[in-house]
Amino acid sequence: MRFIPRILSTAIAAALICSPAFAAELTGTLKKIKDSGTITLGHRDASIPFSYFGDNPQQPVGYSHDLQLKVVEAIKQELGMPDLKVRYNLVTSQTRIPLVQNGTVDLECGSTTNNVERQRQVDFSVGIFEVGTRLLAKKTSGVSDFADLKGKNVVTTAGTTSERLLKIMNADKQMGMNIISAKDHGESFLMLESGRALAFMMDDALLYGEMAKAKQPADWAVVGTPQSFEIYGCMMRKGDEGFKQVVDQAISATFASGEINAIYDKWFMQPIPPKNLNLNFPMSDELKKLIANPTDKSAEQI
Repeated sequence: MRFIPRILSTAIAAALICSPAFAAELTGTLKKIKDSGTITLGHRDASIPFSYFGDNPQQPVGYSHDLQLKVVEAIKQELGMPDLKVRYNLVTSQTRIPLVQNGTVDLECGSTTNNVERQRQVDFSVGIFEVGTRLLAKKTSGVSDFADLKGKNVVTTAGTTSERLLKIMNADKQMGMNIISAKDHGESFLMLESGRALAFMMDDALLYGEMAKAKQPADWAVVGTPQSFEIYGCMMRKGDEGFKQVVDQAISATFASGEINAIYDKWFMQPIPPKNLNLNFPMSDELKKLIANPTDKSAEQI
């Protein structure tokens, strides 16, 4: 009879140790999610095809969003919460970092470049995409590279690395460009399509996304020598190692399993909403290398 309590206590202890909630004391974002029963995802409304509103104006879709949902599934398993609720919070280029920092958003996956400056403010996941910064212009505009923009109106999106690069170029090369900083990618393209700007500087994959929603996509071309190569990552609060580990493992597992190839084909090589146009943007060698060897370093650190 004396052995029964001892056996029971051993079994209970083993169960507690094996449970994700008790394997290690939860802290930071994982504890916040566990206590609230909700994870808040930051998303964009017009970063085609990464994170945007498709046919449903209330439901974000896209390449980055699909990877974000892979993280959600991993968190459900980690916390033993199959019914974890997902809340969406719209962010912009200007608000995305503050909303992650102040706890409004738990994880932001969109088209956010991982760079050294931002690493001082937030943590990044392993990279999810690699792009080059180029130009979108009408085929009849006479613009084939950045040198053609001297004295011209050029639009980019406020709060992006493209805006910073364009301003540096304008000052260093004394190009006399009139730089227009729009609030988001959709407004930037509207400036371009309406003739208020001759070219739109942004990450090449995003430019293909904007071109796909143009009234006449065949009238446009992505041109110019890339001014930088940049790696996108998912953002989270700085110093939260437990949460970052779950995020990184979920993304890396998606890469290792080969699931990433189907996700990529879905958004870059097949018709996508809202106009069911195909971006026809094959996977670059740089992205293939990133998938084969995941890293949370920025392009400038590699």
